[in-house]
Amino acid sequence: MNSFRVWADIDLDALAHNLARIGQLAGPAVRRILVVKADAYGHGAVAIAHHAVRCGVDALGVSTSSEALELRDSGVRAPILILGTVLEQELSDCLQNQVQIGLHSMDRLRRLERMARHSGGPVRVHLKIDTGMGRLGVLPERALELLRAVRNSRRLVLGGVMTHMAAADGARADSTRAQLERFESVLAPARREGLLAGWVHCANSACLFTGMPDLYDAVRPGISAYGVLPPELPGAAELAPVLALRAQIVYLKDIGVGAPVGYDGTWVAHRRTRVATLPLGYNDGLPWRLSNAGWALVRGRRVPLIGRVSMDYATLDVTDVRGVRVGDVATLIGRDGDEQIRVQEIARAVGTIPYEVTCSVGKRVRRIYRGAPSLSAEPAARAGQAAAPIPSARHLSESAFEPML
Repeated sequence: MNSFRVWADIDLDALAHNLARIGQLAGPAVRRILVVKADAYGHGAVAIAHHAVRCGVDALGVSTSSEALELRDSGVRAPILILGTVLEQELSDCLQNQVQIGLHSMDRLRRLERMARHSGGPVRVHLKIDTGMGRLGVLPERALELLRAVRNSRRLVLGGVMTHMAAADGARADSTRAQLERFESVLAPARREGLLAGWVHCANSACLFTGMPDLYDAVRPGISAYGVLPPELPGAAELAPVLALRAQIVYLKDIGVGAPVGYDGTWVAHRRTRVATLPLGYNDGLPWRLSNAGWALVRGRRVPLIGRVSMDYATLDVTDVRGVRVGDVATLIGRDGDEQIRVQEIARAVGTIPYEVTCSVGKRVRRIYRGAPSLSAEPAARAGQAAAPIPSARHLSESAFEPML
């Protein structure tokens, strides 16, 4: 009998495989900034970050200050860069914990300088240039002004210059080429003036796997590290999925012809049917739009999801699975025997993107980290606090990766 109602198996060996493939594509001279925002796309940022650092990634990228500080609290020593923006009231904690800051404006530069006087050390910033995403970042025509201001500052250190590519097709898109031209329109004069320092970076997973010709100093892989790429992109089949979503069958019931299942009776039995109830729903990462349209794997066979997916429960037709019992495992994402359900398949079925599928795996789902038995970590907690070892990653639940202060 399984210990958990619902769980996600996180394969750290698969993560290591994907990071190695990313390293091969990038080449030995290019750094890897692994993006672990949104709880590492639903995989568990703390455990993923620790293992990625063991695997040799050079830095970690997050979206918010709370994500950065969670990693610092857990003992991550590697460089952490906030790729998004930081609220004014969050800056002090970021500076105290040596978190690198994305720089978007002259106002933010001046504020960081003032705060750096009290933090006692330099603040490392990465200038973000808006070359076509249209969200954060300084426009190209103002970028040199900010680079000069950073060079002339006694408190700020330039950790890098970055931009954000917008096209899902990566280097194959005309818009990507246009963005690179705008990026170079800043980098070329900045080089002539000696304004550049740190890492220049812009390539995401799509750009890396579609062969963007200039990867600069660093790449920022995200979803590809977790084994997910659109199948039409080169190299998608070479990646190993990191996450599998599973639940145990908690109830079995035989119903007759004409009996409804689920909210509003949207599914009605057309034969005598054995219904298996699973204790997970759309709060746990099973999209509501899979109602009457999805699949699960039970004893190596595909069985249909029947009825509406609710917040806490989903139901399967297991009539054709011999010997099914309460306690059997149902796989919603992942492999069981010769059958496999991939994140990309679910995304296509519900008309969304793979990112949304993995990021929706909720807090009730226990992450179980498997693999990498020979690796151990010796991270320190925040500066000034004693180091504490993290146990081996084999068959550990998320509790093994909670802060050890």
